[in-house]
Amino acid sequence: MDLKDKLVSSFLAFENNIDVDDPVHDIRSEALRVFEGKGFPSKKDEAWKYTSLNSLKKVDFSIFPSEVDALEYKEVKKYFLHEMDTYKIVFIDGIYSSFLSETTHDGVDVCLMSAALNKPKYRAVIDVYFNKVASQEESLTNLNTAFSKEGAYIYIPKNKVAQKPIEILHFSTGNEAALLLQPRSLIIAEDNAELQVIERHQSLTKNEVFTNSVTEIFAAKDAIVDYYKVQNDVATASLIDNTYISQKDSSLVKVHTFSFGGKLTRNNLNFYQNGERIDSTMKGVTILGERQHVDHHTLVHHKEPNCESHQDYKGIYGEKSTGVFNGKIIVDKIAQKTNAFQQNNNILVSDKATINTKPQLEIFADDVKCSHGCTIGQLDEEALFYLQSRGIPKKEARALLMYAFANNVLESVRIPELKRRINKLIANKLGVNLGFDL
Repeated sequence: MDLKDKLVSSFLAFENNIDVDDPVHDIRSEALRVFEGKGFPSKKDEAWKYTSLNSLKKVDFSIFPSEVDALEYKEVKKYFLHEMDTYKIVFIDGIYSSFLSETTHDGVDVCLMSAALNKPKYRAVIDVYFNKVASQEESLTNLNTAFSKEGAYIYIPKNKVAQKPIEILHFSTGNEAALLLQPRSLIIAEDNAELQVIERHQSLTKNEVFTNSVTEIFAAKDAIVDYYKVQNDVATASLIDNTYISQKDSSLVKVHTFSFGGKLTRNNLNFYQNGERIDSTMKGVTILGERQHVDHHTLVHHKEPNCESHQDYKGIYGEKSTGVFNGKIIVDKIAQKTNAFQQNNNILVSDKATINTKPQLEIFADDVKCSHGCTIGQLDEEALFYLQSRGIPKKEARALLMYAFANNVLESVRIPELKRRINKLIANKLGVNLGFDL
C-alpha cells in the first residue's frame, strides 16, 4: 500500500476520534475527496518541476502518533528563544504539551486550536476564518485540511498588541520509526493589531519525519504581523510548509524564512492583497550543503490599487545541494499604482551544487512599477584576495563574504535576540567563528 492509499484508508480511523457532526468535518471530508483525486504532486506538475516527493511516498509513515512521555525543558531549551520571555505553543509528535507551553487569554488569545473549537466565543471566530484563504485546489493543503485536528490558534483583537513574541514549536521525538505530522495554525490580527511569531519544526533524533504544515494568517486594516520561520532540522526531516496570508487596507505583513537544515524543504508562501495601501514583504536566507534540497515558491496577488510587495531571497549552495526559487507576481487590471519588487541572488560554492530560479510576472495593469532580478554566481575572487591580504585566513574570508551577502536580510529582523540566534546559526553553517557577540 503506497502512502496515498494509506492516508485515504486511515481517514475512517481518524473519524472515530473526532466529532463527525461538527460542520468543520464537512470541510475535512471535501478536502479528502480533493486529495484522493489529485494525489501527491509530481514533477509533471509545473509547480513541482524541480522537486520530487518520490522518496517520501515510499516510506511507511505512522499516521497517528502515540503519546510519549513529556520532554524536560532542559532537553529542548536550546530550541526556544530562551533569552527573552515569550508565549509558547508546543507540540510533541503532534500532541500539545501543556508542560512546555505558555498560553494566554489576557487581552489576546494564544492557545490550542482544539480548545478554541470547543468554546463558543472562539468558535464563532474560527467559523469565519478557518480554511477561507487556504487553497481549495492544492493537494497537500487539502491533505492537511482533511486531517486537521490540532494546531495553534492566535487571535489579537482590535487595537491590541501582543506584548511578547509568540513561539510555535513542533518537536518529533523519534518514538516512531517514521512519522507524518500535519499541524494546522490559524492566526488573526484584527484592525490595528500587532504581533510577532517565531515558528520552528525540530526533530530530536535521526528517525525520519515528514511534516505537512498549513498556516492561515489574516491581517485586518492597519494590522502588523511579523512572522519568522527558522528551518534548521536534522538531515532525515522533510517539511512542506504551506502559508496563506490575507491582507486588508493599510496592513503590513513581513515573513522571514531561514532555511539551513533538513533533507527536503518546500515553502509555499502565498499573499493575497484585498485592499489598498498594503505592504507585503518576503525575505529569506538559504544556506545548504550535502544533498539538501530547498524549494521556495512565492505568490503575491495584487488585487487593489496603491499597494507594494518586496521579495528578497539569498541562497548559498555547497556540495551537492539543490535550490529552487519560483516567485510569482499577479497584478490585476484594477491594481494601478502597484509597486512590486523581486530579487533572488545565489552563490554556488561547489561545482556540484544546483539552483533553479524563475520569476513569473502576470501584469494586467498599465500604471505599475514591477521589477525582478536574479543572479547566480560565485564568490568575488578580488574581494577574497583583498581580505586575505589583510591577514584574514581564506576560510574566514570566504565566510565573511557569504555573511555580508546575506546580511541585508538579517538587518530587517526586528527581534534582537532572534537576530543573534540567526547569526550564530549562520556562523555554524559556514563552519567558522565570525566573532559576533552571540
